[in-house]
Amino acid sequence: MFTWTSLVLGIIAVGCLLTVGVLVIRGRQRRLQAELDRSTAERILAEARREADAIVKDAEIQARDEKLQARSEFENEIKETRRELQTLERRLLTREEVLDKRLESLENRETGLANREGAIEKKQQALDEKDVEAQRLVEDAKRQLEIVAGLSREEAKKSLMEEMVEDARHDSARRIRLMEEQAKEEADREAKKMIALAIARLAGDFVTERTVSVVSLPNDEMKGRIIGREGRNIRALEAATGIDLIVDDTPESVIISGHNPIRREVARLSLETLIADGRIHPGRIEEVVRRSEREIDEIIKEAGQKAVFDVGVHGIHPELIRLLGRLKFRYSYAQNVLLHSIEMAFICGSMAAELGLNEKQARRAALLHDIGKAVDHEVEGSHAIIGGELARKYGESPKIVNAIAAHHEEVRAETILAPLVDAADALSGARPGARREMLETYVRRLEELERISNSFKGVEKSYAVQAGRELRIMVQAAQVSDDEAASMARAVAKKVENEMAYPGQIKVTVIRETRAVEYAH
Repeated sequence: MFTWTSLVLGIIAVGCLLTVGVLVIRGRQRRLQAELDRSTAERILAEARREADAIVKDAEIQARDEKLQARSEFENEIKETRRELQTLERRLLTREEVLDKRLESLENRETGLANREGAIEKKQQALDEKDVEAQRLVEDAKRQLEIVAGLSREEAKKSLMEEMVEDARHDSARRIRLMEEQAKEEADREAKKMIALAIARLAGDFVTERTVSVVSLPNDEMKGRIIGREGRNIRALEAATGIDLIVDDTPESVIISGHNPIRREVARLSLETLIADGRIHPGRIEEVVRRSEREIDEIIKEAGQKAVFDVGVHGIHPELIRLLGRLKFRYSYAQNVLLHSIEMAFICGSMAAELGLNEKQARRAALLHDIGKAVDHEVEGSHAIIGGELARKYGESPKIVNAIAAHHEEVRAETILAPLVDAADALSGARPGARREMLETYVRRLEELERISNSFKGVEKSYAVQAGRELRIMVQAAQVSDDEAASMARAVAKKVENEMAYPGQIKVTVIRETRAVEYAH
């Protein structure tokens, strides 16, 4: 019979069963979780062991590689050190051989000098003996001469002196002739030496500037375009202009090198046009070069016409005007030849006016005096002679032709016009600043010349004249003889050469003057 007690007991029994089931299930879950954690731990441990083994292996491999690399570097260093030591050993051996040879040579020289010294001593002793013997023979000869000639010593001496004077006169004449020939040869050598020295001094300062032009580039990539594929563009440009192009490591610039200033100007103008245009190829290069040549010809023509107009002379042949314009690109001692000629024309005209001569004719001769420099690199000979021939060819008068040809005294001057042109040339070239020499430098050079001359003993006064081309030294006659004056001139010239730098040559003149004054009462 159903009762509440049985119901409660049933419920309790069901709850107990449920509790027992839950506990059993939880126990199984814990066992399953423990088994699962154990397997996971074992798997992780195995993976960690494998990773550790791999890391150890990698470390071992890396250590072996580093060891091998260190050993290789060490061996390379040892080899390099050995090579350096071998090189040093070879050098030391070579130097030792050289020193041994030098030592042997010095020993041989010392032995030779000792032998020579002994031979010289023997020769000196023999000469002394011969000198004594000669004196004895002379005395014997004098005594025999007195006996044979029946003359006293004084009379024999007088006769002998007369003969000796005559012999000396002939001998001196012969010696003078030989000395004149030697002096001419020495003068020729010294002249060549002075010219070479002046050229060397001048070249060091100005030749680079006057034979090189620099063209700026927008960027360094333009160098490759100027060179072109396999150098086609640069070869075409050099062939068309006759000028060398130097493309080096100088950033954003190309150097144009050549001795012909007009060709160099054509090359510079052509290259600047090509760079601005951007089209650079052989066909375009030839076209631009021809156009640049026409432009330069126009510039030359305009420069010649302007010079003729400024000077105020007329009737000059067009070819002479063109040659005159070419002087715009010519420099002499860093002085522009065209500007120098224009300046000379005004100087020569002023001097002619003061002397009552034809002023326009003087200006004409001075303007054209250096016309030969326009073609002297194409024609062999002096520019003065070449200029005279050009002036004769294009219808200038004989006076003008002679003035041009004789302005460096290479031909004889036939009129007063030639020395006028020569004087104007000297004035234009010697004035301060004309030939790239500032006034301060010019004055300093004159002071240096006078300082050098005043440093010698016996100098009373010294003057640097003719724009420093001549140094005149006044010496005291009581302290310096004529022979010493000549020696002083050479010494001063030598000291000037050693201590100063200057273009051309400097003439050193030493003046020794003596005066005798008496009064009549």
